[in-house]
Amino acid sequence: MTTHTEGTMRRALELAASVRASTSPNPWVGCVIEPGGFEGATRPPGEDHAEIVALKAAGERAAGATMVVTLEPCSHHGRTPPCVDAILAARIGRVVVGIEDPDPRVRGRGIARLREAGVDVEVGVLADEVRAQLAPYVKQRTTGRPWVVLKLATTLDGRTAAPDGSSRWITGPEARADAHRLRAESDAVIVGAGTVRTDDPALTVRDAAGGDPLRVVLGNAPAGARVQPALELSGDLGDVLDELGRRGVVQAMVEGGASVAGAFHRAGLVDRYVLYVAPAAFGGDDAKPLFAGPGAKTIDDVWRGRIAAVERIGDDLRLEVEPV
Repeated sequence: MTTHTEGTMRRALELAASVRASTSPNPWVGCVIEPGGFEGATRPPGEDHAEIVALKAAGERAAGATMVVTLEPCSHHGRTPPCVDAILAARIGRVVVGIEDPDPRVRGRGIARLREAGVDVEVGVLADEVRAQLAPYVKQRTTGRPWVVLKLATTLDGRTAAPDGSSRWITGPEARADAHRLRAESDAVIVGAGTVRTDDPALTVRDAAGGDPLRVVLGNAPAGARVQPALELSGDLGDVLDELGRRGVVQAMVEGGASVAGAFHRAGLVDRYVLYVAPAAFGGDDAKPLFAGPGAKTIDDVWRGRIAAVERIGDDLRLEVEPV
């Protein structure tokens, strides 16, 4: 593996990131063909995969070239023909893959077909970075459940709303726009029926590029609520996630309120916590906390995670925390 190959894979990762909100339930994939720097990123469902976009850009110059792609090329007929067939037809000489596709319909078959046809295939270049970028897709394809992101907006003293329930707006416009981007990247957004009755949120994407997610209410939402039409589910949260996975949801974003957030947290169902922390404080103990319900009884029982990323957004701070 050369530094040049790693650099090309990093460019493929950038291309994949650029289409994060438009490819689901397909994976967001980037591809670069060298020499020539012909690039591709997965288009919306039913359209070309990253490999095909790059091959079309390269044309006849693909013969004998090296394809660098974040995810194993598909080998099955879905909404589009197999990418492996197009790669072989273009006479690509070498394929560099970030990670194997965990989808049961692929799972090494694309790599095997390429090698059987005499194509040199290298697997595992920047695998950890690719796997982190595709973590929601990997989880959904391997467990059947979506990747769960819990989004919280909080003051410095860990409060999400005033004692009277009012909470708009804790964070600034830049943080709210970033939260809309996160919503656009999610296939479903989950709230409790209590939040619907209290806040009447629309849960649409307004301050970012991308489509609206499936709106999921835990319980029953009033017929005239802005969240309608919504999927209303109840019961065990694991069963809820199983149902969403069956519906093709790759990433589900939990937006509240405190009872729902606490329930997902205590059940150990959160894959990534995203906290927007505002430089504000209620200054007392009567404002609403991040989580409702019983917490750790002793310091030994305190949940601990790992801070995965910290970013300043406007006047606010964005923290990403993952379980350990």
